[in-house]
Amino acid sequence: MSLLDDKMEPFVMMGKQSGLDGNGGIVREWADGEEFKAAAVPNKSTTVRVGTVQSVTGSYTITTSRAVNLQPFDVCKRVRDGKVFLVKSDGDDNATPSTATLDMRQVTAEEWKPQKSEE
Repeated sequence: MSLLDDKMEPFVMMGKQSGLDGNGGIVREWADGEEFKAAAVPNKSTTVRVGTVQSVTGSYTITTSRAVNLQPFDVCKRVRDGKVFLVKSDGDDNATPSTATLDMRQVTAEEWKPQKSEE
């Protein structure tokens, strides 16, 4: 087991589900989906810190295995504390080659608060 594997913890993908609200309307809620292992680390660069202060959301790098390919606007949740992340970059852009012994893929994400919507 590598140090990277030791840092990984359970995450779940999240998706919108629709249901009836009991009054003739539709409610869309976020629900847990497939589980995967990842590590989320806060970005500490000066540029990111300035942007974080301006937008009031935290910026993170999420590291997964190559088998997990997060894409822009994917939503995932860290199981340990329920923190939700909105993916901002493309998992295809930052992955180790299949011939490498280091099996990882990274994306940037921001801390996010899912909203319940009604129609």
